[in-house]
Amino acid sequence: MGNRFQVKDRFADGAQYIDGQLRAGTSGQSHTVVDPATGDEVLTYELASTADVDEAVAAAKRAFPAWSGATPGARSDALHRLAAVLAEQAEDFAYAESLQCGKPIRLTTEFDVPGTIDNTAFFAGAARHLQGQAAAEYSGDHTSYVRREAIGVVGSIAPWNYPLQMAAWKILPAVAAGNTIVLKPAELTPLTSLMFAQAAKEAGLPDGVINIVTGAGRTAGEHLVGHPDVVMTSFTGSTAVGKRVAEVATATVKRLHLELGGKAPFVVFDDADVEAAANGAVAASLINTGQDCTAATRAYVQRPLHDAFVARVAELMETVRLGDPFAATTDLGPLVSHAQRDRVAGFVERARDYATVVTGGEIPGGDLAEGAYYRPTLITGAAQDSEVVQSEIFGPVLVVLPFDTDDEGIALANDTPYGLAASAWSRDLYRANRATREIQAGCVWVNDHIPIISEMPHGGYKASGFGKDMSVYSFEEYTQVKHVMFDNTAVAAKDWHRTIFGDR
Repeated sequence: MGNRFQVKDRFADGAQYIDGQLRAGTSGQSHTVVDPATGDEVLTYELASTADVDEAVAAAKRAFPAWSGATPGARSDALHRLAAVLAEQAEDFAYAESLQCGKPIRLTTEFDVPGTIDNTAFFAGAARHLQGQAAAEYSGDHTSYVRREAIGVVGSIAPWNYPLQMAAWKILPAVAAGNTIVLKPAELTPLTSLMFAQAAKEAGLPDGVINIVTGAGRTAGEHLVGHPDVVMTSFTGSTAVGKRVAEVATATVKRLHLELGGKAPFVVFDDADVEAAANGAVAASLINTGQDCTAATRAYVQRPLHDAFVARVAELMETVRLGDPFAATTDLGPLVSHAQRDRVAGFVERARDYATVVTGGEIPGGDLAEGAYYRPTLITGAAQDSEVVQSEIFGPVLVVLPFDTDDEGIALANDTPYGLAASAWSRDLYRANRATREIQAGCVWVNDHIPIISEMPHGGYKASGFGKDMSVYSFEEYTQVKHVMFDNTAVAAKDWHRTIFGDR
């Protein structure tokens, strides 16, 4: 990377972005962003207080009338300009994302950043298509039509695993629909959310439309979700925290969109291409060092293919190169923090008591010892009700279990509280189609696992939450539907009035 900006210089004024300006938080508490590949300090900043949240919400509330009153074309033009600014600054965004998360630069330059630019371009177009139902005389005496209107100030919380993309997924549909937003990124990874808001200003979005408050979840986050001037909140994170967000949000009767945990099944039927399935499983379980709620975590392989699949996955995992995230040859970076690495290692160590660690299961030494690295790990022999099969590990760990009949494979895939994503691997159209119908997940891939596109919705079933990111379906969360009805008769005493008073 040639043009690496200096993070401390870029955020010298602070890590809060309120009403178009960077400023320092006023909580009296600081937080340090750490490079998980080295353990080095990247930026120390002051966290947001509840007063900072109040100011951000007030700025968003002031900006709402003008922004919601702008034409769809004007909002669309602003988002097209934002997409262009993001493209111009793509290298800086990729560098910052890799620095704060430990993501390999290949991933940020080929997935995170271009995906965000594409999301922005998509919502720039979608802003012009917020349509209601066509006008008609449904009662016979009235003309009815439906308006879609912006709902107001949105207060959203984004996670640390995809800071840039998750910020965009929350900001873009909200502002495309005419809302204003206050976003709280994770304290660990605020850099690219702040940069996104700055890019929006460069693109001409008015001050106050996008605000970023970087604070602790139990103070800034809960205050944002419970704020009386916030009409809707969108949260992405763990199911446990999502439950708390729901409690706070419902106390003030606001809209709620939750994208929570996942434990994605990877179902391999006995007619599948083993080589394709093994390659897919390695890529889908290790993307973002496994810190992806749609990552393949539970591979159910029909018994005739089980041993060959396990052998090939182990072989492929052992070729994965851990290293400096900024090296072009690095396949797998560190986890986001040493605490997260230790959490993942704990799951694997406990699993040794009841399952077999085929490969991996180690914290590497040598040049990688200072980072939060963990080797790709394959586990077999675990029971369906065991911790590694049922709990979200959020690391580079894949568990493989056998099944015999198709009924059993689908039942095992559904045997989890989660339902975010899944995949089915088969050459048989009818078999694969059955799996897509019966597996309880918001997305089911066939003969692939992980690809997402801006035009299609992302969201879960069951404990994985409700509501959709991306696609036009996301506008359901960010717009209010209003029925408008005009009388066409010009009759003063209408026939239905007799049900209330007088005679016909």
